[in-house]
Amino acid sequence: MTTRRTFLTRGALAGAATLAAPAVVRAQDVIKWRMQTYAGAALGEHVVKPAVDMFNELAKGKMEIELFYSDQLVPTGELFRAMQAGTIDCVQSDDDSMASPTEVTVFGGYFPLALRYSLDVPALFYKYGLDQIWKDEYAKVGVKHISAGSWDPCNFSTKKPINSLADLNGLRVFTFPTAGRFLTQFGVVPVTLPWEDVEVALQTGELDGLAWSGITEVYTVGWANVTDYFLTNEISGAWIGHFFANMDRWNALPPEMQALMETCFQQSHYYRQHWYWAGEASLRVNETKLKLTTIPSEEWKAVEDAAVKFWDEIAAESEVKAKVVSIIKTYNETMTKAGVPYRY
Repeated sequence: MTTRRTFLTRGALAGAATLAAPAVVRAQDVIKWRMQTYAGAALGEHVVKPAVDMFNELAKGKMEIELFYSDQLVPTGELFRAMQAGTIDCVQSDDDSMASPTEVTVFGGYFPLALRYSLDVPALFYKYGLDQIWKDEYAKVGVKHISAGSWDPCNFSTKKPINSLADLNGLRVFTFPTAGRFLTQFGVVPVTLPWEDVEVALQTGELDGLAWSGITEVYTVGWANVTDYFLTNEISGAWIGHFFANMDRWNALPPEMQALMETCFQQSHYYRQHWYWAGEASLRVNETKLKLTTIPSEEWKAVEDAAVKFWDEIAAESEVKAKVVSIIKTYNETMTKAGVPYRY
């Protein structure tokens, strides 16, 4: 039994020990993440670095994201596996380029003719339900889908002019996996290369052109210096890209860091919308390195019709793909019925 004397003695000794103990203030360890983007350094300055800089500043030393550009840590095609394994904490990419093992991968990047404008992307994700589908599919493979946003449209930039569909035949083109799969029916030969090797490949003749971006990227990254023509017909009106994170690393973050990251990445999506939207028009009008060409609309309709057939082929592959295609069709039908300015 504890007597009054032992209680007082022990209590006094414990209190004295507490008072005598030196006050040690241990600074909380900074949370450090490594993030890799699909973009090279010149493009990354616009499409991701401002968001990372903003996050690091607002995190006030509690967390820091170290940014790496295309292929710096791992090749782009290995980004998903590296993130899933925890080698990289966070990734900015489309699903298609990083070979995600999900049912929605085929829709990442440029799904042929599914989008007309950049606003179509957030509308589809946050008003038509694609966001939840992506979150569910990535959760199955241990990855957090943070958010989706739009980038630029997809056009051909080539060393020879394209004025008809026949001019596409035999063109060796750097493009995305799904876009390449679609374009082969028109004679295009898709070529896979590291992003940083594209400029040299255009100079050496290994590539005849690219179908990777709109005109803003072609000028920004220097491809306008090694190509001569830009086709105004679009394979897609916007690129679908995302921010992802390793699920365990994401779950380990304090809620305020999760919220801050989501906010900064949404700001990144907003920045790209006006940067690309203004850039595409301005460069077509005010720059002269690339000569603009156009395939007549009556001929280009064959590509548009082929795209709808391609959607049906993809829809037949799984229930999830069929659900996404159905949403894309419903959305486009609504936009078409709404008329100008939604669809012309």
